Amino acid sequence: MIDQACIFNIQKFSIHDGPGIRTVVFFKGCPLRCYWCSNPESQASEPEKMWDTQKKDYTTVGEYKTMDEIIDEVMKDEPFYDESDGGVTLSGGEVLYQAEFATELLRRLKEKGIHTASETTGFAKQEVFEKYIEQVDLLYFDVKHHDELQHKKGTKASLAPILNNLAFALKHHSNLIVRIPVIPNFNDGSENAAAFADLFNQMGIQQVELLPFHQFGEKKYAFLDRDYQMQDIPQLHTEDLTYFKDILEQHAIICDVH
Repeated sequence: MIDQACIFNIQKFSIHDGPGIRTVVFFKGCPLRCYWCSNPESQASEPEKMWDTQKKDYTTVGEYKTMDEIIDEVMKDEPFYDESDGGVTLSGGEVLYQAEFATELLRRLKEKGIHTASETTGFAKQEVFEKYIEQVDLLYFDVKHHDELQHKKGTKASLAPILNNLAFALKHHSNLIVRIPVIPNFNDGSENAAAFADLFNQMGIQQVELLPFHQFGEKKYAFLDRDYQMQDIPQLHTEDLTYFKDILEQHAIICDVH
């Protein structure tokens, strides 16, 4: 068993990553390289230097933490979980990049009666994914494109294992939320919406959440001394995705925009 994981943030009192008040543990490292990523500091699997505007100096992003250290930290807020029907959410990066550690962490939290949730791209070997979701009470599964070639262009990773794991989750997980991060000039537009709808109809997906593109991570690229391809691209808002929502609903898919 791996005795530590690289974590880049533990966020307390979150209300947007599952039911109730939650603590979100952000795992560092991701096999995808989405060019619009709002957390570019999450991509590398090891600690790295990032400019800190408050300290006016470089600071280290990412820290190796043991299982006990993480559990001790998240359990400090157990009273809030109990009062609000909340719990702990694992995110990233891509949490499945450190799947062995993350799976054991979830198992131990469930032993303590903590509700578990996870945000994932689903990019992993199926046997790894299967073991992981056994410990997840609520699974958020992001699908970034419907086409293999375009998915590779935008994320540098294959879509095939993602869809295989999504199909498995649809059959074996009772609390699954499929999400589409809608990105300008990548997967937006009526044609893409209709193609997503066709794919989801084929897979039996009946409900989807749309996540409008935002610029929350824009400055991080400069702080990491990286180029940002989405510079000056306007953010999307709920009203900008009305057409996308309408097309999915025309295909009998319940759709919300968050």
